[in-house]
Amino acid sequence: MIFLAGFAPFQPTPGLALWSLVIFCLFWWLMSKYAFKPMMEGLKTREDNIKNALAEADKAREEMANLKAENETILAQAREERAAMLKEAKEAKANIISEAKDKAKEDAQRIMTSAKLEIDNEKKAALTEVKNKVGLMATELAEKIIKKELAASPEHNSFVNKLVDELNLN
Repeated sequence: MIFLAGFAPFQPTPGLALWSLVIFCLFWWLMSKYAFKPMMEGLKTREDNIKNALAEADKAREEMANLKAENETILAQAREERAAMLKEAKEAKANIISEAKDKAKEDAQRIMTSAKLEIDNEKKAALTEVKNKVGLMATELAEKIIKKELAASPEHNSFVNKLVDELNLN
């Protein structure tokens, strides 16, 4: 330790101070020419790029706001069109239903009228058939009764023969 007590790493002397100042000034000049200028230009370029990016971001933000407004307008129009289409569809549905009901009523009325006419025709045909059968039965009955009465009496036989002779003459 004794040897280290007299050691000083920097002993200022006027020559050393002068040369240190000259070397420092030369270093500073070299650094400003070759290092500080490019660094400053790089920083300036970076600052300009950041400003441009911020301006573009603001522009994009404005465009997004415009697009959002346009989208809202388009959505509002689409909602209005959808509402109009739904209204038209409901009206068309109501019209179709009312037309179907009217047609069904007309068809039912026509079918009922046709059925009534058919029933009346069948009724008339049945009554005519019954009348014909009753008349035929009455004629057969009268024929049987007349045959029985004519067979029993000779006066009737002569009367019938006289009528037959008259018929043959005419």
